[in-house]
Amino acid sequence: MSNTDFNIGERLRTIRMMYGLSQRTLAKQADVTNGIISMIEQNRNSPSVATLKKILDAFPISLAEFFTFGQLVQEKNVYSADELVEIGSGGFSFRQVGVNLKDKAMQILHERIEPGADSGKEMLRHKSEEGGIILRGQLELTVGGQTHILGPGDAYYFNSRLPHRFRNIGDEICEIISSCSPPTV
Repeated sequence: MSNTDFNIGERLRTIRMMYGLSQRTLAKQADVTNGIISMIEQNRNSPSVATLKKILDAFPISLAEFFTFGQLVQEKNVYSADELVEIGSGGFSFRQVGVNLKDKAMQILHERIEPGADSGKEMLRHKSEEGGIILRGQLELTVGGQTHILGPGDAYYFNSRLPHRFRNIGDEICEIISSCSPPTV
Protein backbone atom coordinates (compact mmCIF):
# COMPACT_ATOMS: atom_id res chain seq x y z
CA MET A 1 0.00 0.00 0.00
CA SER A 2 1.54 3.30 -1.01
CA ASN A 3 1.60 6.41 1.17
CA THR A 4 -1.01 7.98 -1.14
CA ASP A 5 -3.42 5.13 -0.38
CA PHE A 6 -2.88 5.32 3.37
CA ASN A 7 -1.92 8.57 5.05
CA ILE A 8 -0.15 7.61 8.29
CA GLY A 9 0.39 11.23 9.30
CA GLU A 10 -3.25 12.19 8.87
CA ARG A 11 -4.39 9.04 10.69
CA LEU A 12 -2.07 9.72 13.63
CA ARG A 13 -3.18 13.38 13.83
CA THR A 14 -6.88 12.35 13.73
CA ILE A 15 -6.44 9.83 16.54
CA ARG A 16 -4.29 12.20 18.62
CA MET A 17 -6.89 14.94 18.33
CA MET A 18 -9.73 12.51 19.04
CA TYR A 19 -8.05 11.69 22.36
CA GLY A 20 -7.42 15.39 23.05
CA LEU A 21 -3.62 15.17 23.15
CA SER A 22 -1.17 17.78 21.98
CA GLN A 23 1.85 16.64 19.96
CA ARG A 24 4.02 17.39 22.99
CA THR A 25 1.83 15.32 25.36
CA LEU A 26 1.74 12.39 22.95
CA ALA A 27 5.52 12.56 22.50
CA LYS A 28 6.02 12.53 26.26
CA GLN A 29 3.63 9.60 26.78
CA ALA A 30 5.25 7.64 23.94
CA ASP A 31 8.79 8.54 25.06
CA VAL A 32 9.73 10.00 21.66
CA THR A 33 10.62 13.53 20.65
CA ASN A 34 7.99 16.10 19.76
CA GLY A 35 9.79 16.49 16.42
CA ILE A 36 9.14 12.83 15.52
CA ILE A 37 5.40 13.25 16.09
CA SER A 38 5.38 16.47 14.06
CA MET A 39 7.37 14.94 11.18
CA ILE A 40 5.13 11.84 11.04
CA GLU A 41 1.95 13.95 11.04
CA GLN A 42 3.34 16.07 8.19
CA ASN A 43 4.29 12.88 6.31
CA ARG A 44 7.90 14.02 6.29
CA ASN A 45 8.97 10.92 8.22
CA SER A 46 7.74 7.38 7.76
CA PRO A 47 8.02 5.68 11.15
CA SER A 48 9.31 2.15 11.62
CA VAL A 49 6.76 -0.37 12.87
CA ALA A 50 8.52 -0.34 16.26
CA THR A 51 8.27 3.47 16.52
CA LEU A 52 4.65 3.52 15.41
CA LYS A 53 3.82 0.78 17.95
CA LYS A 54 5.56 2.78 20.67
CA ILE A 55 3.49 5.87 19.79
CA LEU A 56 0.22 3.92 19.60
CA ASP A 57 0.83 2.46 23.05
CA ALA A 58 -0.11 5.93 24.34
CA PHE A 59 -3.69 5.25 23.13
CA PRO A 60 -6.04 2.34 23.81
CA ILE A 61 -5.54 1.26 20.18
CA SER A 62 -3.57 -1.59 18.60
CA LEU A 63 -1.45 -1.46 15.48
CA ALA A 64 -4.16 -3.37 13.59
CA GLU A 65 -6.85 -0.95 14.79
CA PHE A 66 -4.70 1.98 13.65
CA PHE A 67 -4.75 0.69 10.08
CA THR A 68 -8.52 0.02 10.17
CA PHE A 69 -9.39 3.17 12.12
CA GLY A 70 -11.34 4.72 9.25
CA GLN A 71 -13.79 1.84 9.50
CA LEU A 72 -14.13 2.44 13.25
CA VAL A 73 -14.76 6.16 12.80
CA GLN A 74 -17.46 5.41 10.23
CA GLU A 75 -19.31 3.18 12.70
CA LYS A 76 -22.93 4.23 13.11
CA ASN A 77 -23.84 6.47 16.00
CA VAL A 78 -27.49 7.10 15.15
CA TYR A 79 -30.14 4.58 14.07
CA SER A 80 -33.55 5.25 12.56
CA ALA A 81 -36.47 3.15 13.81
CA ASP A 82 -36.37 0.92 10.72
CA GLU A 83 -32.66 0.14 11.31
CA LEU A 84 -33.21 -1.59 14.65
CA VAL A 85 -32.49 -5.32 14.34
CA GLU A 86 -35.21 -7.79 15.37
CA ILE A 87 -33.77 -10.56 17.57
CA GLY A 88 -36.89 -11.72 19.45
CA SER A 89 -39.37 -14.55 19.05
CA GLY A 90 -42.31 -16.26 20.76
CA GLY A 91 -44.36 -13.20 21.71
CA PHE A 92 -41.27 -11.13 22.48
CA SER A 93 -40.04 -8.53 20.02
CA PHE A 94 -36.52 -7.34 20.83
CA ARG A 95 -35.43 -4.59 18.45
CA GLN A 96 -31.72 -4.12 19.09
CA VAL A 97 -29.75 -0.94 18.51
CA GLY A 98 -26.86 -1.93 16.23
CA VAL A 99 -26.09 -5.11 14.37
CA ASN A 100 -22.73 -6.23 15.72
CA LEU A 101 -22.29 -6.09 19.50
CA LYS A 102 -18.81 -7.64 19.43
CA ASP A 103 -16.59 -5.58 21.74
CA LYS A 104 -19.58 -3.48 22.88
CA ALA A 105 -20.15 -2.79 26.57
CA MET A 106 -23.95 -2.80 26.45
CA GLN A 107 -26.97 -3.91 24.51
CA ILE A 108 -29.95 -1.56 24.09
CA LEU A 109 -33.36 -2.96 23.18
CA HIS A 110 -36.82 -1.69 22.31
CA GLU A 111 -38.97 -4.53 23.63
CA ARG A 112 -42.58 -5.37 22.85
CA ILE A 113 -44.14 -8.23 24.78
CA GLU A 114 -47.47 -9.61 23.59
CA PRO A 115 -50.31 -10.06 26.16
CA GLY A 116 -49.80 -13.35 28.00
CA ALA A 117 -46.23 -13.83 26.66
CA ASP A 118 -43.82 -15.22 29.22
CA SER A 119 -40.03 -15.66 29.14
CA GLY A 120 -40.63 -19.26 30.27
CA LYS A 121 -41.24 -21.34 33.36
CA GLU A 122 -37.48 -21.79 33.76
CA MET A 123 -35.83 -18.71 35.24
CA LEU A 124 -33.25 -16.84 33.16
CA ARG A 125 -29.66 -16.26 34.34
CA HIS A 126 -26.67 -14.70 32.61
CA LYS A 127 -23.52 -12.76 33.46
CA SER A 128 -24.81 -9.21 33.07
CA GLU A 129 -26.74 -6.41 34.65
CA GLU A 130 -29.94 -5.22 33.07
CA GLY A 131 -32.41 -2.43 33.45
CA GLY A 132 -35.40 -0.98 31.73
CA ILE A 133 -38.29 1.45 31.82
CA ILE A 134 -41.86 0.42 31.08
CA LEU A 135 -43.36 2.70 28.42
CA ARG A 136 -46.82 1.11 28.30
CA GLY A 137 -48.64 -2.00 29.47
CA GLN A 138 -48.00 -4.15 32.53
CA LEU A 139 -45.05 -6.36 33.26
CA GLU A 140 -44.70 -8.99 35.94
CA LEU A 141 -41.02 -9.23 36.82
CA THR A 142 -39.68 -11.92 39.11
CA VAL A 143 -36.10 -11.49 40.34
CA GLY A 144 -34.52 -13.72 42.97
CA GLY A 145 -37.86 -15.04 44.20
CA GLN A 146 -39.57 -11.63 44.49
CA THR A 147 -42.35 -10.73 42.07
CA HIS A 148 -43.22 -7.15 41.12
CA ILE A 149 -45.93 -5.68 38.90
CA LEU A 150 -44.63 -2.75 36.86
CA GLY A 151 -46.57 -0.23 34.78
CA PRO A 152 -45.80 2.81 32.63
CA GLY A 153 -42.97 4.90 34.07
CA ASP A 154 -41.82 2.14 36.44
CA ALA A 155 -38.29 0.84 36.05
CA TYR A 156 -36.09 -2.09 37.01
CA TYR A 157 -32.37 -2.67 37.40
CA PHE A 158 -30.82 -5.90 38.67
CA ASN A 159 -27.90 -8.30 38.52
CA SER A 160 -28.85 -10.81 35.81
CA ARG A 161 -27.04 -13.61 37.63
CA LEU A 162 -30.11 -13.71 39.88
CA PRO A 163 -32.82 -16.01 38.53
CA HIS A 164 -35.38 -13.84 36.74
CA ARG A 165 -38.41 -13.98 34.50
CA PHE A 166 -40.61 -11.57 32.53
CA ARG A 167 -44.36 -11.90 31.83
CA ASN A 168 -46.93 -9.58 30.29
CA ILE A 169 -49.95 -9.91 32.59
CA GLY A 170 -51.99 -7.18 30.89
CA ASP A 171 -54.30 -7.28 27.90
CA GLU A 172 -52.24 -4.87 25.80
CA ILE A 173 -48.67 -4.99 24.47
CA CYS A 174 -46.06 -4.19 27.11
CA GLU A 175 -43.44 -1.87 25.69
CA ILE A 176 -40.03 -1.42 27.33
CA ILE A 177 -36.73 0.30 26.60
CA SER A 178 -34.00 -1.83 28.20
CA SER A 179 -30.28 -2.23 28.41
CA CYS A 180 -28.04 -5.16 29.27
CA SER A 181 -24.35 -4.87 30.10
CA PRO A 182 -22.38 -6.69 28.86
CA PRO A 183 -24.59 -7.75 25.96
CA THR A 184 -26.15 -11.21 26.08
CA VAL A 185 -25.60 -12.29 22.49
